[in-house]
Amino acid sequence: MIKQISIFATNKPGQVVKVADALSNENIDIRAMCVADTQDFGIIRLIVNNTQKAKDALSSHKCVVSITNVVGIKIPDTPGSTKKALELLSENGINIDYMYAFVTKSKEYAYFVMRVENPEEAEKVLSESDVEIITQEEIENI
Repeated sequence: MIKQISIFATNKPGQVVKVADALSNENIDIRAMCVADTQDFGIIRLIVNNTQKAKDALSSHKCVVSITNVVGIKIPDTPGSTKKALELLSENGINIDYMYAFVTKSKEYAYFVMRVENPEEAEKVLSESDVEIITQEEIENI
């Protein structure tokens, strides 16, 4: 299981820059980012190399921050690999609330971050079918 930071921000120019600046000043690396918006506010979701340090830095910049457990998987970067993982969840009645992806320099693997109702169950289903779960420690060392 990995930790995701969610930042609630007003939907106006400069909010993502404020977040990036706060993290940059503390030497925190962003591993993955997803920005979603509504008319009035946005949610910036991050996977970083040091969750607690990032939360503290963002809080000190008056950001509204929460930490959520999410499932991270590492799959071969080949056609069909994503489908296999998603089918496993679907076949086991596990709904994905949202999902985003990232790749690394090696391009050998694709990484997905998923928010599901029961992350422990999702990890069990995936790992029993040889889908590699990524840990917080792995995220910190990418």
